[in-house]
Amino acid sequence: MIDAYQDLLIISLIAVSAFCAVVAIGWPYLATDRLPTRMRQVVDEGERIRRRERARLNNDRKHVLRRHEPKKIYAAIVDRFNLARDLEDGATIHLLRKAGFRGRAPVIAFLAMRLLMPLAVLGVAAFYMFVVIQPDLPLLAQIVLLLPISYVGYYLPGLYVKNKIAKRQKSIKRAWPDALDLLLICVESGMSSEHAFRKVADEVGGQSAELAEELTLTTAELSFLPDRRTAYENLGRRTDLEGVKSVMTGLMQSEQYGTPLGHALRVLAQENRSMRMSEADKKAAALSPKLTVPMIIFFLPVLFAVIITPAVIQIMNS
Repeated sequence: MIDAYQDLLIISLIAVSAFCAVVAIGWPYLATDRLPTRMRQVVDEGERIRRRERARLNNDRKHVLRRHEPKKIYAAIVDRFNLARDLEDGATIHLLRKAGFRGRAPVIAFLAMRLLMPLAVLGVAAFYMFVVIQPDLPLLAQIVLLLPISYVGYYLPGLYVKNKIAKRQKSIKRAWPDALDLLLICVESGMSSEHAFRKVADEVGGQSAELAEELTLTTAELSFLPDRRTAYENLGRRTDLEGVKSVMTGLMQSEQYGTPLGHALRVLAQENRSMRMSEADKKAAALSPKLTVPMIIFFLPVLFAVIITPAVIQIMNS
């Protein structure tokens, strides 16, 4: 009986071993390699994303280069009160261009809003004072309080534009070293300045649409303006960033004196990356002093409460 069980066990082990051997030998033929399929899916997905980003960038480019007509009500307000006299020095137009607002329509809207916003703020403040608060003050005193509040509305459009400028410059500053590396690669591969700027604008659009806008405008100016120096100066003036201005100065000097453009771009790209790292180190060094006050206000009271509370409980129980 025992011999029969041993024979059955041996036969079972032999069968399992034979089955495993067959599976091991035939596994490469049974299990298909999915790596080529997955790699092809990754490539297709990357190409799909690239086409989508290029289509979005082309739409943004058409939007940037398209001229928009101002709203009739804004134009009527500007003409009625002769607000266009504020544009004689060109500071307002330059400010709006730094914020990404180009053309006649944003200028007219900005001038009209500087007149309308004080009235809107005055209406909101009057409603809040006369309906919500209803202070026990004479009417003349309430009017005197409302006038300075309404004057704040005059500065609200300027604050909005300055906020847009700060966000735009931050986006451009982050993407500018990478754009310089791409520009260096394009120039060293034999492309002209126009084609290099256009290629970099296409590639950097996913990282910073603002920088892609500026490079697109620079490409158009390089193609149409008689003096290339003007196009470079306009890019530095619109961005108002020291890193961009230094690169534009290097490009102008390279074209003026005939120095190698690739060498100048390599040096400037390294300088911009060093500047970005120094700014990051500066922010990291300033983190400890900034954390001192929050720790004193929020952390130390909790720490004292955790340490002193058990002793207070013991004293109260005793």
